[in-house]
Amino acid sequence: MRYLAPARGTVDPAVFARQPLAAWCEHASTLEGLEWPSIGALNDALPSDARVRFVAQKPELLADGMHYEQRIAERGEIATREGNWHDLLNALIWLRYPEIKQALNRRQMAEILRMGPKQRSRSQYAMTHFDEAGVIVVVRDNGLLALWDAHDWHALFWQHRQAWLDGRIEVEVFGHALLEHALSADKLLVGKALVFHAPATTDIERARSRCAELISTGEMLCDPLDLRPLPLSGIPGWHPDNISESFHRTTECYQPRRADRHYPPARPLD
Repeated sequence: MRYLAPARGTVDPAVFARQPLAAWCEHASTLEGLEWPSIGALNDALPSDARVRFVAQKPELLADGMHYEQRIAERGEIATREGNWHDLLNALIWLRYPEIKQALNRRQMAEILRMGPKQRSRSQYAMTHFDEAGVIVVVRDNGLLALWDAHDWHALFWQHRQAWLDGRIEVEVFGHALLEHALSADKLLVGKALVFHAPATTDIERARSRCAELISTGEMLCDPLDLRPLPLSGIPGWHPDNISESFHRTTECYQPRRADRHYPPARPLD
């Protein structure tokens, strides 16, 4: 069933105080205000040297017959539906992660030219999954990665609960559909992760830039299987019920690993 976001003004205020939406507190008025922000207000939030701008997705815009990605690549225009949570959250991702968004657009355009506008490659599916539900994860403890490989969710999220609080593992949400689902307080969120390994002193900002680099060069997101599932609702503070051990034994978002499923190693951050 297709997800239907709650109407503006009916969202439980508690979701904005809880991750992942709490990470966007600098946009509180945009997210929590009674009125939808205008396209002009979104453009005002872009840096002065931005190579893109938001444009209202109206019939006259779509009459140009261009692919969504082509319009970004050739005209710098991001078609945006007004009064729409999905597109508003996509706009916020563009504001925070422009390098990754541009890298995805370049790769998508290369695939469109190769495959044509009607066919989709494995790489395109991978990029779309990451664009909608992606998370960037930095792991500073290889033992945690082994638990994740095994889908030992109880150990990863309960026995090693402190690791999510002391920086041994760190997560940033990139997918705008994940943020949209987070508007519903009862949603169990599962991200599709690109994973980096780093020493304790490495900032997650480095993971952002490295992610953009590896997407641009085609070294990441070549196949949907490059992405690891991560049940975000298990992270402390991300779901109100995960303070109980029983949550980590019974929640539906914790799935066993398929016997034939193997994950690529975490990319090092030098």
